[in-house]
Amino acid sequence: MSKITKDGGPVSMLECMMLIRAYEDKVNVMQAAGGGAGTCTSVGQEASAVGVVRALGEDDRILTNHRSAGHLLARGADAGRMLAEVMGRSTGYCKGKSGSLHISAKELGVLLTSTIVGGELSLATGVALSKVMLKESGIVACFFGDGAACEGIFHESLNLATVWNLPVLYVCENNQWQAYVHRKETMVNDHVSEWAKGYGMESRTVDGNDVEAVYQATQEAITRIHQTGKPFLLETYTYRLRGHFEPDDQAYVDPAEIAQWRTRDPIAQLQQRLLARGEINMADIAQIEARVAATIEQAAAFAQNSPFPDASELTTDVYA
Repeated sequence: MSKITKDGGPVSMLECMMLIRAYEDKVNVMQAAGGGAGTCTSVGQEASAVGVVRALGEDDRILTNHRSAGHLLARGADAGRMLAEVMGRSTGYCKGKSGSLHISAKELGVLLTSTIVGGELSLATGVALSKVMLKESGIVACFFGDGAACEGIFHESLNLATVWNLPVLYVCENNQWQAYVHRKETMVNDHVSEWAKGYGMESRTVDGNDVEAVYQATQEAITRIHQTGKPFLLETYTYRLRGHFEPDDQAYVDPAEIAQWRTRDPIAQLQQRLLARGEINMADIAQIEARVAATIEQAAAFAQNSPFPDASELTTDVYA
């Protein structure tokens, strides 16, 4: 069984962010070479995933969306089993039946990855209600994007969670793009966190490219949920550096916009900060890069050498 990863300090978080980036780069390379299916990556959003997930406890549950690789890896998922799932192999987390966009890992508390925009929002309240009724400890963390926040289910979910006093941490990863549409075309204001006020819900916006800031903000939000018994909305303000769905040439994006956000790459920012604080040196970074590269290559070999599901598995694990 995989071990749920908890906080190990900023150097550990840096390595996790680098692992996520390397994993998604590998998936993109495999896809381009014809060895993997298309996927939705979260390149550029690693600080949001690691900062939030590292602050969660083992009793907490996660519902996420189509950009879930970072959340899963930050929670301690095995890269080999994830790649096996992407490649449709029987050794994947869902026996090769979910592809890259529906991976769940019950043993890690990751209950759902939904490709329906806002689908996780419709279920988070139910999971949280079950926790309350069963008197279980822990909260429910629900990841979604700014596109989902523009859907009606966002408002229905927040309203119900507030009325019923449910322990939900809503995490809006505002990455500026809603598939191929910029958020400025669908939102009057810049921050989704402002919408929580109408429901009497506490909220906060944090720099989603600063993993230490995200981690601290998440800890504080979880504390408030435990103190008040009410939900909380945390918006991580970040940017998706790659296109919506691979392959994607991002021809619809202003090159200057991408260039500006690349200067705020969360991995490069944390590396520079740790170097300046004397917590790591360039040799340490090189060692991390080597470890991460070896992990991903081993994961790819495991996935490629794994068998496809047997035909007898076609109707197993199907409930409707």
